[in-house]
Amino acid sequence: MPVIVCVAAVILDGLLGEPRKWHPLVGFGRMVVRVEHWLNRHPDRPARAMASGLLGVAILCVPFAVLAFSAEVWLDGWLLLVVQAVVLSLALSLRGLAEHGQAVSGPLADGELDAAREQVGRIVSRDAAALDNPGVAAAASESMLENGADAVFASLFWFLVAGLPGVVLHRLVNTLDAMWGYRSARYLYFGRFAARLDDVLNWIPARLTALTYALLGNTRLALRCWRRQAPTWDSPNAGPVMASGAGALAVTLGGPAPYSSGIRHRPTLGSGPAPGAGTINAAIRLVQRGVVLWFVALVAGWLMIWLIAEGLQ
Repeated sequence: MPVIVCVAAVILDGLLGEPRKWHPLVGFGRMVVRVEHWLNRHPDRPARAMASGLLGVAILCVPFAVLAFSAEVWLDGWLLLVVQAVVLSLALSLRGLAEHGQAVSGPLADGELDAAREQVGRIVSRDAAALDNPGVAAAASESMLENGADAVFASLFWFLVAGLPGVVLHRLVNTLDAMWGYRSARYLYFGRFAARLDDVLNWIPARLTALTYALLGNTRLALRCWRRQAPTWDSPNAGPVMASGAGALAVTLGGPAPYSSGIRHRPTLGSGPAPGAGTINAAIRLVQRGVVLWFVALVAGWLMIWLIAEGLQ
């Protein structure tokens, strides 16, 4: 049954995409802003700020996790399957990922650098106006690879492991990390618990995603980049995902990147030529093919368990 729900959720996401209005995560984001303004009143006091951040995570996540758990307890049959598929489709962003990436790759391929910069500025926090063609392509490609892990594979993983409570908790914590997980004066301590919890929840999915990318691309290069380059990255989960993804695509990502605060000197990821518009599309296809691979593996695993059970009877 979980396999059926995952397939149905991906189909729903492909048919409907992200809601233009009333997306639950947009509403949740507004709640996050209000809770942060209410609780984060002393960001310069480490102990108090961290305690407030932990309280904020609890206030924002526990009620929804309990609601998801209650749905799985009280609902059954087709109604439960429909609710699970709808919730999982809202947590996924496979179609949205492709749309955002293609909105960058299209203008970039047509030589419209300013339009490509405008579009990439919607999905990354870099100073898009300072990016050249390879910089725009690298930013978008890295976003496709990393968000493929966060918004696609991790959602599938946590649904398969813990059902609705798992996927809901992961998606909410991931959103909190995106909003609070900055190493700025305001969020350094307040957002620490959300950031560490997100690291924990994404540890296994990130490595499964890195393995998926490696299996579907230049496997030898991807595994070598994962082993050598991932430890140099500042994120324990983004490092394996992007190093393996860059190696699988056989391009060079990472490196210096412009931000509003100045140039950030990041380690190099992957190996090969500089990225271009085609790299963005290749990264999108890598994520899409990865989902197919996961479904094939899930069906094969289910059939194996069924055959073993039949043989034992």
